[in-house]
Amino acid sequence: MSTGYDPLYLYIDGEFLSAGQRDTSPVINPATGAVIGRVPHATPQDLERAVQSTERAFKVWRNTAPYERARILKGAAELIRERSPHIERLLTLEQGKALSESHYEVASAADYFEWFAEEGKRSYGRVVPSRRAEVQQLVKRQPIGPVAAFTPWNFPAITPSRKLSAALAAGCSVIIKPAEECPATTLAIVRCLHDAGLPAGVLQVVFGVPDAISACLIGSPAIRKVTFTGSVPVGRLLAARAAEGVKPISLELGGHGPVLVFADADIDQATRLGAANRFRGTGQICISSTRFLVQHSVYQQFTEKFVAATEALKVGDGMMPDTQVGPLSNARRLEKIEALVADAVQHGATVLTGGKRIDGPGYFYTPTVLADVPMDARVMHEEPFGPIAILMPFHNLDDALAEANRLPYGLSAYVFTKDARTAIDAGERLEAGMIGINHFSMVVSELPFGGMKESGYGSEGGTEGIEHYLTTKFISQV
Repeated sequence: MSTGYDPLYLYIDGEFLSAGQRDTSPVINPATGAVIGRVPHATPQDLERAVQSTERAFKVWRNTAPYERARILKGAAELIRERSPHIERLLTLEQGKALSESHYEVASAADYFEWFAEEGKRSYGRVVPSRRAEVQQLVKRQPIGPVAAFTPWNFPAITPSRKLSAALAAGCSVIIKPAEECPATTLAIVRCLHDAGLPAGVLQVVFGVPDAISACLIGSPAIRKVTFTGSVPVGRLLAARAAEGVKPISLELGGHGPVLVFADADIDQATRLGAANRFRGTGQICISSTRFLVQHSVYQQFTEKFVAATEALKVGDGMMPDTQVGPLSNARRLEKIEALVADAVQHGATVLTGGKRIDGPGYFYTPTVLADVPMDARVMHEEPFGPIAILMPFHNLDDALAEANRLPYGLSAYVFTKDARTAIDAGERLEAGMIGINHFSMVVSELPFGGMKESGYGSEGGTEGIEHYLTTKFISQV
């Protein structure tokens, strides 16, 4: 086992439970391929205990004053910041991203707890004037109930924190199943909540075979709300399971982010920011830019600068301070990226740079730029979720919008232009839940995060983020 990596547990009814006789699965450092830990899988008995505990604790937590809930969440935020260097290291060890990115992610995780601590105080109802003088009409917002939350491996600090902070601030209890590939980061954040005084049973953490756990939790009558971040196919499956129990579900699914670069844009800025954004997190980011649609008159200029910016990126172990692009997070992603690039080349695409696995240990793949990609290549339809950028020329706004909106995804989109009218028109007509104009930085705690079409429904973050954990009750009294 690698030094510096925390022991792994389940967290049920306020107890950290080691593996014991439970089944386990390996946690692998993607930069080296070495096993650094083993995560315990919850047994059926563990899941039953978790459900009973969260149902019992909800009755207490929902009646805890919002100010007290806020105090605990703010305390957790302070502990996350205090323990940030350790959590960042855990994140990079198990996920692979550069330490600089881990630093940003852990800081953002703390921000979400602080933001929703305050939002929980402002879950206001209202008094509606009655048509009859003797009738009082109240609209109240109350916690929806115990929540089942499922989170992926690409952002093991931010994604669980978005869900936990909003649900807990609303007064819900939560059972969360983080990704088995990156368990220690979430457990470190849960430890901060535990040490900040979160009552036993309000939060449970379980790991195991994803399909079995989701079927168990979503099928439980105790669970009243489901939230999932991950792939479109799994999102469809969980939505169907939730529908069987008429349970609301929030889905943040995949994307295939178009970037519209117009001839009047600052090309130096667009290429510099575009390459950095595309290959941040080794491209394993749902809102990442993937298809660069560049106006024909500046396409060659953009291409040369983008390729140069890509080739200047430093690829290596995320633990090294100068690394900008780490490894892919698991062997499955490496195999998928190799297959997508091979398929594109077979169909006639041109590899401008990259396009190959890096020899040695770990799951490294060179940042890759593709041009002349035909429409029948898989990468034009499937979310790459790896270090692949696609460059395509266009003639006018209508052409660019037709390609940008062609796919069923609608998570993020970006526009680079100096013309206000173009920016307004593109922002209005792009089919995406989040749109950046002349920049890529859109993820902060006070802003909504979510998509449309097959990229899911429901927003996390912002004032919208707590809405999905509240239910409306109308009381009319004479």
